[in-house]
Amino acid sequence: MWATALGAFRLYVERPPAHRVEEMTVAPTAPTPSHKVTALSRPPVRQSTIVRSDVDHTFEAFVRLIGAWWPVEPLSNGGARVRDVTVEQRLGGRVYETWDDGTTVDWGEVVAWAPPGRLVMSWLNTPAPTEVELAFTALGPGITRVAVEHRGWEHLTAEQLGEDCAEPGGYLAGSYSRGWQLVLERFAGSLEREREERS
Repeated sequence: MWATALGAFRLYVERPPAHRVEEMTVAPTAPTPSHKVTALSRPPVRQSTIVRSDVDHTFEAFVRLIGAWWPVEPLSNGGARVRDVTVEQRLGGRVYETWDDGTTVDWGEVVAWAPPGRLVMSWLNTPAPTEVELAFTALGPGITRVAVEHRGWEHLTAEQLGEDCAEPGGYLAGSYSRGWQLVLERFAGSLEREREERS
């Protein structure tokens, strides 16, 4: 291989410039790796939206006011009984819903806390624990991209992947994807209403 490469190099150097491009195209190439790259059989659920709000305010509104805009029907354990949703704003903080009788039901725990750019929490509202990451990215003055990645589906059995959640069919039927789309739509709508009220 080295002799072939050396020969190609000599031809490249010794020939006039007009032939250099041609010579480069026939030079030996490195062997391709023998391992295969396989696609994830249970890829993360990803959704995003763009809101007209600066990144600091967007993060704050998502975390502090989540109980005001989260679509508890159908995306909660208590439905109409839910009176609030809370994210304890610290590493290790609880994420939970509170019912009309004071009952609390955990959704997860904050496992990464990096305001205003990132929040990661364990997610217990699946048949086996998964993980949700929220990323807040400033795209310009007063414009923020909010992205969610719900991952960890490899921890679920094939049967659990098909279990109903807020909608029939669970992960396999795209229910979580539609659920996160609804969450982001409600959140964006709450920021838009807030903006209109201020102007």
